[in-house]
Amino acid sequence: MKLEQTWRWYGPYDTISLQEIVQTGTTGIVTALHHIPIGKVWTVDEIQKRKVEIEEAGLTWSVVESVPVHEDIKRKIGGYKKYIENYKSSIRNLAACGIPVICYNFMPVLDWTRTDLDYKVADNSTALRFEEPAIAAFDLNILKRKGAENDYSSAVLEKADRFMKSFDKPQIQRLTDTILAGLPGTEELFEEATIERLLEGTNFI
Repeated sequence: MKLEQTWRWYGPYDTISLQEIVQTGTTGIVTALHHIPIGKVWTVDEIQKRKVEIEEAGLTWSVVESVPVHEDIKRKIGGYKKYIENYKSSIRNLAACGIPVICYNFMPVLDWTRTDLDYKVADNSTALRFEEPAIAAFDLNILKRKGAENDYSSAVLEKADRFMKSFDKPQIQRLTDTILAGLPGTEELFEEATIERLLEGTNFI
């Protein structure tokens, strides 16, 4: 199997341009049609527009990450049958356009969660970070989810308490905004991410 160097690109609004990506030696792009609402069909026309844009920069659209799975499918409610058919149509259209690899993510409510999106490491570069005491502090004190205290060990609960006491209001708000960020896979459930909507989504987990 031939390996290819690929780069995740978030589309025309990404702060990193395709021209900059080319300079890294990358040949393949990993991207998605983020502007299409979750559950809608990715048409051949829309796929081709993005494919041409990538190819004009001298790159190949190698991987789709991802075709989001609608929340109704995950929960088997509402219009899940229609969304399954739409999903199948999107897969067929991608195949017809010659894009061979399609990823998906089946996590409900939130696609993924971090507690810091700009954590500075030793060499002064930044990275995403997840700390269980931070998420526990959020869960217990901000989200106030019923029964949350039963989902963490006593050691984590103790650290969460210290974590919360050490944070001022701006830090608490930053943590909240980070966890409620509009991450891939959440748009159709939380068009405007709020504590109330997050609680509503956790009711079925």
